[in-house]
Parts: sequence; C-alpha cells; structure tokens
Amino acid sequence: MQLKSVVSALVLAASFALAAPASAQFANPEAAIKYRQSALTVMGANVGRLGAMVQGRVPFDAARAQAAAKIAAAVAHVPWEGFIANSYSGNTKAKADIAANMAEFNQMADKAAAEVDKLPAAAGNLDSLKAQMGAVGAACKTCHDKYRNQ
Repeated sequence: MQLKSVVSALVLAASFALAAPASAQFANPEAAIKYRQSALTVMGANVGRLGAMVQGRVPFDAARAQAAAKIAAAVAHVPWEGFIANSYSGNTKAKADIAANMAEFNQMADKAAAEVDKLPAAAGNLDSLKAQMGAVGAACKTCHDKYRNQ
C-alpha cells in the first residue's frame, strides 16, 4: 500500500513538472490558485511526514523518509509559477503584497525550494534529517510570515 502511495505521488509530481512550461497561461486567477495550492499540498504533506519523524511522533524509517523527501524535492519548484497577477483574493492565503514584491518573493521561494532539494540527501539519517528540516522550516517560515495570511 505504501509503495502504491509513493508511486501515485511521484506520478502527480511528474505531472506538475511536465505541466509547468504550459502553465504560464492560466485560464483565470482561480486556476493559478488551484495549481499552486495543489503543488504546495503535495510538498507540505511530504515535509509533514518528515516532520513527524523528526519530532518523534512516528518512528524514523529511512526508506519512508527518503521517499517523502524525494517527492517533496520533486515538487519544490512547481508552485511558484502559479503566483500571478490578480490571484491574491478568493480562496487563497497568499497576501496581495506578493505582486508588489515579486522579486523578493521569488528569492524566498528559491531559497525554500533549494532547502527542500537537500532533503533526499539528508533523509537517510535522523540527525542529518533534523538539521535539514530546521533549514527547510526556517526558509518556509520567513516567506509565510511575510506573504501568507494565517
């Protein structure tokens, strides 16, 4: 069952990655919101699995950690294209300030994605995973504090 879930998530992640070049033209702001939320949900779910291991809420399992880390890294660069003009109202927690500060937002997004990219290498060992999850959490928090409504 676990392998089936991992394979399904990888297929979903690959679909996002392959759709990215074509996604520059969203049908409407709601489509952009759905696109980015979907990618962030997949990434967040897998980072959450790693967080549960790091916090001791579930036992550390190197194979499961590696699988979750690989999925998170595969999706880490996907959502950012969905932050387009006029997509900061409605069913979203993204602040409208993003539009006026896109360069800074993109730097923060790149930093977060770069830290998530390091998770697969760290996931084989609980101590290295803990350290890298700290870096991921800090990068995500910086952006969330400034550009996400709670």
